[in-house]
Amino acid sequence: MKKIISGKVREVFEVDESSLVIVTTDRISAFDVILDSEIPGKGTALNLLSNFWFSYTKDIIPNHIISTSIEDLPEEFKQNAAYYQDRTVLVKKLDMLPYEFIVRGYIFGNMWEAYRKGDEFCGHKIIGNYQQAEVLATPIVTPSKKVNEGHDEYISLEQLSCEIGDDLAKQLCDLSLALYQRCYAYAKERGILIADTKFEFGFDQSGVLTLGDEIFTPDSSRFWDASCYRIGESPKSYDKQFVRDWLIKENLNGKRPAPTLPDEIIEKTAQIYQACLEKILNP
Repeated sequence: MKKIISGKVREVFEVDESSLVIVTTDRISAFDVILDSEIPGKGTALNLLSNFWFSYTKDIIPNHIISTSIEDLPEEFKQNAAYYQDRTVLVKKLDMLPYEFIVRGYIFGNMWEAYRKGDEFCGHKIIGNYQQAEVLATPIVTPSKKVNEGHDEYISLEQLSCEIGDDLAKQLCDLSLALYQRCYAYAKERGILIADTKFEFGFDQSGVLTLGDEIFTPDSSRFWDASCYRIGESPKSYDKQFVRDWLIKENLNGKRPAPTLPDEIIEKTAQIYQACLEKILNP
């Protein structure tokens, strides 16, 4: 089985000219460094969440999932089913667009910093009197363009339209907002606020626009605990912010060689991912 990508979290294998196998590992990265520790259960939590959301939104746009069953995987993966079960999917090979479509429902992070300075953000001039982490009057799409090295580049909707055309740009933004609004409502009922999230799209071999990568996981979204959410404060989150905070405290953020996490940080982070999975999947 030919491995074609070994990313920060996922391993991607080529099955044939039209399909791939994606394995979500327990690796964790922070500040662009893959840490020298794994988080038990993290890969299965991410994969099961993404699979749920793909199924929940398949009427909005087709997605890349062919099968989530271990029985449909190539023999190499069945031979170690105990590991690959629930962390592995068979997907369509897509011609991916080199953009991420980030939907923001709350003012936070880089967008908050731009707002405080009075600057535009991805071509948006945020009008109104906002505090940190406050819900926006309307969710907005802030696209970014993938680059070969370094961080992705934020771009305006105008630049996006110039590069891919007005019609496709509008279609992708409308789809991103529709996905966000549906899943935001579902998560909110279960005590999670999806502050922002990102989507990636591509075209399948028939030329059909298709949703790919992962969706609505703690690695691709900001999931906040609704029970302790307060405007003006940095909310408690169901993601790897706990790890980031420890690295900053220990002055290890971005340091190489990659640091090893203490057992208590690993255990707490595993509990955060599992709690997110249970809140979303269990009624």
